[in-house]
Amino acid sequence: MKNQYKSQKHEYKLQDIGKLILKFMHAKTSKIYNYKQIADGIDYKNPRQREQVIQALHRLLANKKIKEVEKGKYILNLKIDGTLTGIIDFNQSGNAYVRVEGMEEDVFIHSKNVKDAIQGDKVHIITYHYKGKKLEGSVIEVLERNRTNFVGTLQYLPHKEFGFVVADKKQINTDIFVTKSKLNGAKDGEKVIVKILEWKANSKNPEGEIIQILGIPGEHETEIHAILAEYNLPYSFPENVEKEADTIDRSISDVEVKKRRDMRSVTTFTIDPKDAKDFDDALSIQKLDNGNWEIGVHIADVSHFVTPGSIIDDEAYQRATSVYLVDRVVPMLPEVLSNDVCSLRPHEDKYTFSAVFELNEQAELQKQWFGRTIIHSDRRFTYEEAQERIEGLNADFSTEINTMNNLAKILRNDRIKNGAITFDRSEVRFNLNEENEPIGVYFKISKEANHLIEEFMLLANKKVSEFISLNQKNEVTNNTFIYRVHEDPDPAKLLSLKEFVSTFGYKMNISNAQKTTQSLNKLLQDVKGKGEENMIETLAMRSMSKAIYTTEPIGHYGLGFRYYSHFTSPIRRYPDLIAHRLLQHYLDGGKSPNRFEYEEQAKHCSSMERLASDAERDSIKFMQVKFMEKHIGETFEGIISGVSDFGFWVEIPENGAEGLIKLRDLVDDSYLYDAKTHAVYGMKHGKQYQLGDTLKIKVMKANLLQKQLDFKIVD
Repeated sequence: MKNQYKSQKHEYKLQDIGKLILKFMHAKTSKIYNYKQIADGIDYKNPRQREQVIQALHRLLANKKIKEVEKGKYILNLKIDGTLTGIIDFNQSGNAYVRVEGMEEDVFIHSKNVKDAIQGDKVHIITYHYKGKKLEGSVIEVLERNRTNFVGTLQYLPHKEFGFVVADKKQINTDIFVTKSKLNGAKDGEKVIVKILEWKANSKNPEGEIIQILGIPGEHETEIHAILAEYNLPYSFPENVEKEADTIDRSISDVEVKKRRDMRSVTTFTIDPKDAKDFDDALSIQKLDNGNWEIGVHIADVSHFVTPGSIIDDEAYQRATSVYLVDRVVPMLPEVLSNDVCSLRPHEDKYTFSAVFELNEQAELQKQWFGRTIIHSDRRFTYEEAQERIEGLNADFSTEINTMNNLAKILRNDRIKNGAITFDRSEVRFNLNEENEPIGVYFKISKEANHLIEEFMLLANKKVSEFISLNQKNEVTNNTFIYRVHEDPDPAKLLSLKEFVSTFGYKMNISNAQKTTQSLNKLLQDVKGKGEENMIETLAMRSMSKAIYTTEPIGHYGLGFRYYSHFTSPIRRYPDLIAHRLLQHYLDGGKSPNRFEYEEQAKHCSSMERLASDAERDSIKFMQVKFMEKHIGETFEGIISGVSDFGFWVEIPENGAEGLIKLRDLVDDSYLYDAKTHAVYGMKHGKQYQLGDTLKIKVMKANLLQKQLDFKIVD
């Protein structure tokens, strides 16, 4: 087993070295290197390290990431027959970038060179250095369509008996042609879903058919349904799924109870947002005879009710996550399951999957247990109610909540000492009236009650992951599992952040992972309450990688955990349901299943999570624009929150609304964009607008269709 552990560790080490080599070689993509130059370039200089570099180079050669142009001399394998294959990603200007696996930077494609490619398509491109500048490309052909359905507005020309659908987003570089016979009842000016039927060679416009009418642009229901359709997210469940959910046996049977650890007599409660309808986690607490505390983290046992291969399971997998729009939830599971059968409602017996920990007064783990349980929640707390007890209110369960909070604070402090990064950003929320009109804006701020829940959920997620990944001797098991991973930050982005914050007088040490984490935490602490807080927090977050699901346990940088999984929210996240099933499989003595199948599921869940996040962000933008409609012509103090080559965005701190100021509207000078300093400069007078600057703006326009606010600088 030790040899197996060493072998796995060695493999991970070579993978990490391979990534360093590729990053180094991408700095000069046309240069040829020998292994000594590469070893020096990544600071692997002693004989043992150089041997590892040679092994990593052989792996990269085998995977065709690099080429050996002559014995011992290597170059990046960017071009295969002078072309590359990747996924195309359009921006608002109509230009695009192609992501090519193994390449550090995406390949820029000018709008005139995208051919018939559409957002997310897999494309074949030819690359070149235009006028000696950085690498560019042109689309040769579309290899695989990402989608055929698009949301847009119909412009019908009755005298010509045809029309065009203008897509809401620049995901397609042209309008979609629709003949009268393919309108299917749609009228001029309506927002619709159009399906591309054909795109003939040498034809500027694809031909399509309208498959659904969404309504009048700008109306609330129309725009929310348009957001869901844009990301191919469902409005409702198919009838057969609802029927199967209604037939689920929700009774508590003696036979099933005997298979479980009965924890109904232990003090148990839930703490959730005040508007929550599904409660998928509860905490229990009891003092043991030895003076230690037994804390139970109880999670809704969705896997008991939703079995692999069932109609409900298939639908849940396709959705992969619940989607939280401003005015509604699009759940992963039918309501009868999410809000009733599985929900850990107070004063009801519920089946749960639990992680039970014995902690001493210093929050040190003494024992742990995992398995299926039955619980009875004594109380449903909102975060606000729990916070009142933490702040001194003497009421029901005050002692229990404060005991848990004291333990959670120790766990949190230990986690930060061990390398966790403490991003603690507030989230914008809206007060809506009965017509779902925004009548107010507030910010969701994490307090101690939030941190209490967070720490015990993190503990459960971490310990479940370690239990499956390591044996009792702390050796790697190689058991297949689904992990939540977060790669180390991009060194180039970290260096850029370090250089930028130095202009504000902040210092960072990014010489190694530990120093980087300490520096980031100190930076985030130092900017609290300062004018540049939001800007620096934003840039720090942008330097981070995105967390994903995978079967490769490469660790979670942001949390500082080597092994970490999502286990605590199976009502709203499919990866948690996978984790429950695999944990029970191993508790039953099962062997490790095929990794490939689970890796495919992990990729799908990561992809759906990104779609849900984008949809949620669009719904917030829509509601912010709708809220600001009544403030057109008013002036506000704002902070520059983003800068680009065509303009900069200004955020109004009091409500989170963000508007664009276009450079072409600044008539006092000609402005140039400087990416390094996140600023634009006037060429004649030297006036500068930089990320984080405060300025006064007037709200000029609120475009509900584009979900965009236009601002004007007020002198």
